[in-house]
Amino acid sequence: MELFWYCIIAIVLAIFFILDGYDFGTGIIHLFYAKTEQDKEVIAKSAGLFWDSNEVWLVAAGGMLFMAFPTYYASVFSGFYLPLIIVLWLIIFRAIGLELRSHFKASMWTSIWDKSFGISSLLLALFFGVALGNVVRGVNLGGVENNTSLYEAHYFFLPLWNSSFSPTGTHPGVLDWFTIVIGLISVVTLAIHGANWIILKTNSSINKKLKNTVFKANITLLGLTIFSLFVWHNINPQPFSNFQENPWLIIFPLIYMSGITGLFFVKKYQNEMPAFLCSTAVILGGITSSLASMFPKILPSTNSTNESLTIYNTAAEEYGLSVALTWGIIGFILLFIYLIVQKRLMGGKIDHMNYGH
Repeated sequence: MELFWYCIIAIVLAIFFILDGYDFGTGIIHLFYAKTEQDKEVIAKSAGLFWDSNEVWLVAAGGMLFMAFPTYYASVFSGFYLPLIIVLWLIIFRAIGLELRSHFKASMWTSIWDKSFGISSLLLALFFGVALGNVVRGVNLGGVENNTSLYEAHYFFLPLWNSSFSPTGTHPGVLDWFTIVIGLISVVTLAIHGANWIILKTNSSINKKLKNTVFKANITLLGLTIFSLFVWHNINPQPFSNFQENPWLIIFPLIYMSGITGLFFVKKYQNEMPAFLCSTAVILGGITSSLASMFPKILPSTNSTNESLTIYNTAAEEYGLSVALTWGIIGFILLFIYLIVQKRLMGGKIDHMNYGH
């Protein structure tokens, strides 16, 4: 049951980052590329019509995590308390930026909320990437100093950064050079995904320009990916051991690389959908590759005193996991019905759909 719920939560998180990922990316594109009021309005609309339903998947993932892996939930929600509060505020400002910009037709009013939407989207993409970097890197579980735990083995606390800005220190911070690299990969990936979404769902005047942007950003993404694989050895001496022991796991990096490869042909696609599917593959492959490299760990320990958190030592009792299965199935059915109905109602281009008026 532990493996089952681990896979389910991984799927839900992947769906969240694919769906809300294009909202983050749309905000980044809006911040840097939308110049005319018409483009600003239609690009904001391409996120505004979908963001609230997309974030349902984040709520679902949090609830499932609390149900299936309560020890892990307690550990990360206390240890990552500061960045989680920052993320919460960014989600709030992104939402009100979208919802309030159209209330008044005043340039100062719309400018304030456009900046709120764009900057918060950019920082959310960065912080979610940084979060993945922290999980891959690991934390000082138990707050060990001189081989002595300062508190319980599954608890930890991270400052926003430490004085050395190093991921290999005794007390690493949320931000260090490694997590920033992963954060930048996230920003570039979601910007590409958002650009593809805008091209898919709107007739904005910058769509042709965005195809060139996607191509150039994809070169940056490939470079950052190669760099991150090299520096990963500084964090984990054997980062690819799971792939060597279980060769079938290579399918996940292949999904990632196939997405990057496909994005190099973005200018040649006659239809908008292939490019969007390629950026979707990049997100899906990146998340699943990271999880596969760690399995069964879900939060590595950077010290030798306390063992890493795994799906087995943080899971709820078997009875609780089995009882939750029935309600989980019902919840999934409702989630997918909600998703299908919304996508059908808002299929095609959204330029002339009403939002915020």
